[in-house]
Amino acid sequence: MVQVWRCSGLRWTAQGPVLEWDGGRRSALGWGQRVAFGVGSGGGRRCVGARGHECPVRAAVSGRSTGARCEECARLDRAHSVAADTLADDPRPYHVYLAWFGPGMVKVGITAVGRGPARLLEQGAVCFSWLGVGPLMAARRAEELLRAALGVPDRIPYAQKRAVRAVLPGSEGERAAEIAELHERAVALGGWPESLTRLPFRAEDHVRAFGLAGLVGADAFGEVTELVAGGVVSGELKAAAGPDLHLGTGGGVVVLDTRLMTGWGLVPVSVPVSVSVSLPVPVPGGSVGGEVSVPVREFTREAHQQDGLF
Repeated sequence: MVQVWRCSGLRWTAQGPVLEWDGGRRSALGWGQRVAFGVGSGGGRRCVGARGHECPVRAAVSGRSTGARCEECARLDRAHSVAADTLADDPRPYHVYLAWFGPGMVKVGITAVGRGPARLLEQGAVCFSWLGVGPLMAARRAEELLRAALGVPDRIPYAQKRAVRAVLPGSEGERAAEIAELHERAVALGGWPESLTRLPFRAEDHVRAFGLAGLVGADAFGEVTELVAGGVVSGELKAAAGPDLHLGTGGGVVVLDTRLMTGWGLVPVSVPVSVSVSLPVPVPGGSVGGEVSVPVREFTREAHQQDGLF
């Protein structure tokens, strides 16, 4: 009987990225490992529930959904969420930060001080700097002030982040230049909340943590858009950033958003692997070098310039 695994997501630890599985098991990831799994053909993709509770109806969800939740569970998951502005009375201190994902891609955001840089790793920020620290609502007001004054968003689509990772500038100074200039403008602004303390510029670079130095110049092909029953994903792990795994295949580097793995029953492939989570028979269409048999969208090479809020 083939054992079925259910992925609960990619997590970032002090030692690097790990895949987590229902039941608490973890698979540490390292560059050069072969990541291979197949998508079970029985039952389809099901809602993963909310806040540690199973979906009461085990609702079917779209293969393209990165949340893998039905409408009701998604609503419950966002309840009491900082991102949804439902935790106004949170007593914890918060950081305000500027994060850089590639040329022309800078965002402003907030994260609990106790989380350290975890939020930035989860988002795939190539480099970042703290801007200030203080109570939640003061951090929120500063975030809105900076969005309007600097013309930067509070989110950047993952498709844009992925498409530029193989062509990033080579030095830390070049990668930090945009946020250095914006940080200088930001701390000089009037209107900062009095309870928020401005912090000096100090760039933190994640290229080494993500393994992106080895990715630069690689033949980046595209991104997986969804998993399908009976599909197979297999490749050599080149890098990881945010929720994404960059896998080397016969057709080039393909990016897999691990959030697409949740909600599926995954099965081992019949080849020696370090991480084994697939059916040996591929499905028609979307193949890359015979190693990925799920739909893949090719990257476009257009410049992703940030024109302001979006």
